Amino acid sequence: MGNNRFFAVILLIICGLYSSVGYADQHVTFTKESIAVQTGGEKHIFHTEIATTEIQLQTGLMFRKNIDEDSAMLFIFDNMPLVNMWMKNTLIPLDMLFIGPDGKIVYIKHDAKPQSLDVINAGALPVQAVMELKGGIAAKKHINIGDRVIYKAFRQ
Repeated sequence: MGNNRFFAVILLIICGLYSSVGYADQHVTFTKESIAVQTGGEKHIFHTEIATTEIQLQTGLMFRKNIDEDSAMLFIFDNMPLVNMWMKNTLIPLDMLFIGPDGKIVYIKHDAKPQSLDVINAGALPVQAVMELKGGIAAKKHINIGDRVIYKAFRQ
């Protein structure tokens, strides 16, 4: 009986450690939509996963090993006075487009460093959403501050 109790305790500890590693062990699904970024005379279409729930917002692109050049994730925040992002458990560099309520890009963090715990934000600028792209794509597609993300969540 003593050995069974010992193994049961060890099993509980292992299960507790496994579940505490975070969201890697949870399957989080996202709605997918095509979203355009208007840059001057060009529209760039991204196949975008939409994050709106708490678990989606917390998980984002964590633990992914790759993202296609035409893919993105859009984090939509309701009534957030300040939006802070970080790269914890994110394995690939990302460009982060901070988007105001009108859909205009107000700040861009280029090539955010994987696994970094540094806080990334747009300062005091009002932000309703953040769109994450594969690192380097904003520069490659000439996406700049003032360009517009066209999506139903933004008043256009």
